[in-house]
Amino acid sequence: MYSIYAIKSKTRNYIYVGLTNNIERRLKDHNAGFNKTTKPYRPFELIYRENYNTRIEAREREKYLKTGYGKEFLKKLI
Repeated sequence: MYSIYAIKSKTRNYIYVGLTNNIERRLKDHNAGFNKTTKPYRPFELIYRENYNTRIEAREREKYLKTGYGKEFLKKLI
């Protein structure tokens, strides 16, 4: 099982979209500063999640959510 997820910085205007097979571990990694891209924007909260059976399906959805249209969709959820 693979999940795509969106996390939002609690202190700044920043949304990150990613793909993982363990969402709890991944969120902890982001908040601990293990990811170079997200480290300056900590702490994070999970704002969106979708589950997929294959990595290929999850990757396609992740690509969409990283586009301008996808980011607008996520901003409407907040």
